[in-house]
Amino acid sequence: MSEQEPERRRMYELVSQINYHNYRYHVLNDPVIGDGQYDELFRELQAIEAAHPDWVLPNSPTRRVGGEPLEGFEKVQHPRPILSLASVVDIDGIYAWLERIAKLLPEGVTVESLAFTVEPKFDGLTVVLDYENGLLVRGATRGDGLVGEDITANLRTIPGVPLRIPVEAGGPPAPSRLVVRGEAYMPLDRFEAFNRELAESGEKTFANPRNAAAGSLRQLDPRITARRPLAVYCYAIVDAEGVSFSSQWESLCYLRAMGFPVSSESARLETIDQVIAHCQQWMSKRDTLNYEADGIVIKIDDLAIQEGLGVVGKDPRGALAFKFPAREATTRLLDVVINVGRTGILAPAAVLEPVELGGITVQNATLHNFDDIERKDIRIGDMVRIKRAGDVIPYVIGPVIDLRTGTERPIERPTHCPSCGGPVTRDEAEVAMYCRNPACPAQAVRRVEYWVSRNCMDIVGLGTRIVEQLVDAGLVRDVADLYALTVEQLLPLEGFAEKKARNLIEAIAASKEQPFSRVLAALGIQGVGVTVAELLTTHFPSIDALAAATQEQIESIHGMGEHTARSIVQWFADARNRTLITRLKQAGLQMEVQVGEQTPPGELPLAGKTFVITGTLPTLTRDEATALIRRYGGKVTESVSAQTDYLLVGEKAGSKLTKARQLGVPVIDEPALHRMIGIAEE
Repeated sequence: MSEQEPERRRMYELVSQINYHNYRYHVLNDPVIGDGQYDELFRELQAIEAAHPDWVLPNSPTRRVGGEPLEGFEKVQHPRPILSLASVVDIDGIYAWLERIAKLLPEGVTVESLAFTVEPKFDGLTVVLDYENGLLVRGATRGDGLVGEDITANLRTIPGVPLRIPVEAGGPPAPSRLVVRGEAYMPLDRFEAFNRELAESGEKTFANPRNAAAGSLRQLDPRITARRPLAVYCYAIVDAEGVSFSSQWESLCYLRAMGFPVSSESARLETIDQVIAHCQQWMSKRDTLNYEADGIVIKIDDLAIQEGLGVVGKDPRGALAFKFPAREATTRLLDVVINVGRTGILAPAAVLEPVELGGITVQNATLHNFDDIERKDIRIGDMVRIKRAGDVIPYVIGPVIDLRTGTERPIERPTHCPSCGGPVTRDEAEVAMYCRNPACPAQAVRRVEYWVSRNCMDIVGLGTRIVEQLVDAGLVRDVADLYALTVEQLLPLEGFAEKKARNLIEAIAASKEQPFSRVLAALGIQGVGVTVAELLTTHFPSIDALAAATQEQIESIHGMGEHTARSIVQWFADARNRTLITRLKQAGLQMEVQVGEQTPPGELPLAGKTFVITGTLPTLTRDEATALIRRYGGKVTESVSAQTDYLLVGEKAGSKLTKARQLGVPVIDEPALHRMIGIAEE
């Protein structure tokens, strides 16, 4: 045995172990080791590979970080056509489909005797994964269904894509060839966080998760793709050698056994009545999913019957997409208004002809930014497509160019602020445009609104209309002015009587008792919300300590990024902000962590406990609940697993609640969380 043989064997063991733990974490959502143990294994493998680069295996997990940039994408011929699906939008459409195929079924087979497999219709990017003797050799886009683009290097970076199958030891042996169809997507929670990061760094954001997934997978630099929070679900076997299946359900079970991520929402149903009930139930679950799904795919479970029904155009007769009610509508863009945010950012918004969408009448929608307007060539007077997902603000997708009459007008970039008339500037590294006038009334209104909001100083009775009154009357120019207001100053304002004025002054005075972390969050420093403020106050116990910190000191805190650290340092470097801090101190606000405000580390009641949050809590926002749990020693993660100690639930709890019940994870509500903390404090 050579001296290097034990080290080489260890490398094989590490590759196998780490790939297995990736599978447990990213596919099963059920890790069996902690992050620290995983990192230790990964570093050990990296060290061996660095010493012996010629040993690196094709399925090594270190290859997921992305290689050198590509010059372009090569074309790939699919082994079989990657077909699309015919779709219907109501139950009558499903019955009409059954009537059509009933005439083509084999002798002795009736619609009533058919079983069906139902699967979520993922709204992502279709991908095709090609395995030879268990090893991923190629990954491609769907393309035109016959020829796609080779994006193997990018697909390797997605944690859920197996580099070698079977992933789990003891599974079925790998076939000589297996071609799998799936959908790459970006989970909604990760998409929102990813877009926030882009916005904070001044980069262009994505309009929706599908665009984000598609844009990420078509990067010529795989290292960029590796940094994007992508996931994948697999749902069909395109081609196989050495293995065969009689039903769609059998093929899904096989894929799951080989280690592919298969949706737990897929099901085999015995009758069409069960299929109809499933579709109706799913429409109500739409907003609880952590991925975009625009419908249900219904497949005849028997693959021989499916195949025998043939294809119409590019649509197989043996499968159908039941589409959810549209969240898109077309209406006319009447005008564009510009809203000024608390940081001076100018945000264009569309004024629309009223249109029904998702159960509400929509008259306004966001236009994102002026770069986006120019890229899409949106004009005043255009018929535009708008979209609304869940309860978010509708946005303009783009114009319907074929409906133009020639009377449409371009949307001009503003040169001056619509509120104060000051000049508009734009940093080269950002897409946003800003009014830099610190005395801009619109900015003052937005800053005060943010300061008094529930997540920050929580000043009851001080809504938008009253804030606007105070700014218009010249009584409030910044948040420190709130603490100098008197009852006598409020009485001349419309709608104010003695009692209302006194109540407001008392509410403002009561906010002086809010802890330092709330004050810090309310200052509106870019990137510093409730959770980040909580984190900062555990390292810098006073405003003076934070103001004196360097960017390097702030960045050294686990969880703090370069952009946020830089924005904090820049904020405190501004003389106007330092003056504001001085005035707030003089007003008596909490500018340091008070004795007893933070529990000593050894006494934290939630120490060592991992929580997941789902649904809408009665009094806490998601950020507030996260900050509260962390303050008392707990950890908050996104996904329910066997390592989760508690699931904190509110109204409209989604699939996380189902997963918690399956795993036996204790489920608590907000009052129970308060009791856990309160008992420890007594």
